[in-house]
Amino acid sequence: MDKKYAEYYKEGKTAEEAITRLADIIALLRSEDGCPWDKVQTHESLKECLIEEAYEVAEAIDRQDMDNLEEELGDVLLQVIFHSDLQKERSGFDLRSIANRECEKMLRRHPHVFLNKNTETIDKAVEKWENVKRKERGTATHTDSMMNVPRALPALIRSYKIQKKAADVGFDWEDVSDAFSKVKEETCELLEIYREGSEVRIKEEVGDLLFAVVNVARFLGVNPEEALNFTSSKFINRFRFIEESARLRGTTPEEMSLEEMDKLWDEAKEKV
Repeated sequence: MDKKYAEYYKEGKTAEEAITRLADIIALLRSEDGCPWDKVQTHESLKECLIEEAYEVAEAIDRQDMDNLEEELGDVLLQVIFHSDLQKERSGFDLRSIANRECEKMLRRHPHVFLNKNTETIDKAVEKWENVKRKERGTATHTDSMMNVPRALPALIRSYKIQKKAADVGFDWEDVSDAFSKVKEETCELLEIYREGSEVRIKEEVGDLLFAVVNVARFLGVNPEEALNFTSSKFINRFRFIEESARLRGTTPEEMSLEEMDKLWDEAKEKV
């Protein structure tokens, strides 16, 4: 260890000391004597890293892996500090202003706590939160509110949130059976377009079908993103069964017929 960097190896005794230590490390890495990679990063180049780290946090939570969750939350914190360091170089915001701005937001959005405006239920608290948020963002209409749902969100989550905003003002199916009927309708329309060979409209109709399926999920109280991720993992586990069964038979999926793999798939559905 180079003695001039000894201070960076000292563990922070408080949260403030630890965060300051991390911020100092990032500043050093971006300095003239720092890391070539860190020095050339921008908000744009780091965007994908931040999204990936957030997903890794979600995965750690799903696995109930608290040790990994601690690590992944640290990676997200690193991203926050990195972005703040980038902007500080441009005489913009910094870590202090980020934290203070968030504190002010929490105070504004919890009047039922900090202004003694009692709220009896969770729904009422959420309603007040949304009202304050609309005022902050200057969303005069419900369409404005829908437009504020970030396009960068996973498409299933974005459509779920947009549908919920429409439902909140009464623009919704009366019953889940209507939502199921819409799925059938969109399926038939997609099949018709496919048979016509209209490649231009197929993408649109696939989107309509997915939107309708998300509506059903919303009615049933199911997060469509979580549901699809669960099914994707289930598919992987069942395919692993096929591959392992093939290996035990001295063959591979590529060498098996579709009929053979279908039989193993049915077996996997019973066991996995």
